[in-house]
Amino acid sequence: MPIGDINPTRRTPYLTWLLIAINAAVFLWQLTLTPEQLQEVFMQLAVVPRNISSAPFAPEAILDSIRSMFMHGGWDHILGNMLYLFLFGDNIEDRLGKVLYLALYFITGFAAVYGQVIIDPSSNIPMIGASGAISGVLGAYLVMFPRVKVRAIVFLGVFGQIAELPALIVLGFWFLLQAFQGFASLSDVAYGGGVAFFAHIGGFIAGAVLAFVFVRMVPQPPPPERYEMLYQRVGRGR
Repeated sequence: MPIGDINPTRRTPYLTWLLIAINAAVFLWQLTLTPEQLQEVFMQLAVVPRNISSAPFAPEAILDSIRSMFMHGGWDHILGNMLYLFLFGDNIEDRLGKVLYLALYFITGFAAVYGQVIIDPSSNIPMIGASGAISGVLGAYLVMFPRVKVRAIVFLGVFGQIAELPALIVLGFWFLLQAFQGFASLSDVAYGGGVAFFAHIGGFIAGAVLAFVFVRMVPQPPPPERYEMLYQRVGRGR
């Protein structure tokens, strides 16, 4: 489980903080609803694959996809998603700028939705959560910062220890785990407890592809500047 990275930024990640704030505000609103009302909201306003597959490019399908990106199913769901966005989103925003970062976030969110819909087009179970778009952020991070050290808790049975591992290892393992679980779920519908693994896979791949394109559109800081920033950050104990 990642808990931090050693990757300096040049700008304050206001857009990442705003996305986290919107997700939190929507979740707090959800808490005011009864379970019946919440289920009705999910069915009417979120992505339902059966509805999307019948009219994939209708305006309502687009709106459902956007709204779904800001809804969550519980505390563990939103806290896990926001942790990953907080840890990895700031560097993508810093490198790409706000416009391309926002484009990457929503494009990969759409890719995640349609990736899952293609796999299970007849499902009547609502798809909610920011994890598809955040998977896109992780895919972009893996492409842009593969050798950056990520602090993670490595669990050994009931015990764990903090280790610093390259992003290639941490995020690569995360993707392989999603792929394994996704293909396992194809043969066992109950596997994974309703997690949309192919949304994670689709978002991650889309993020990696977009990162290859976007980094060629935005000048990157020279290595000496990055090293100096890194030394300053490490010197502050971050």
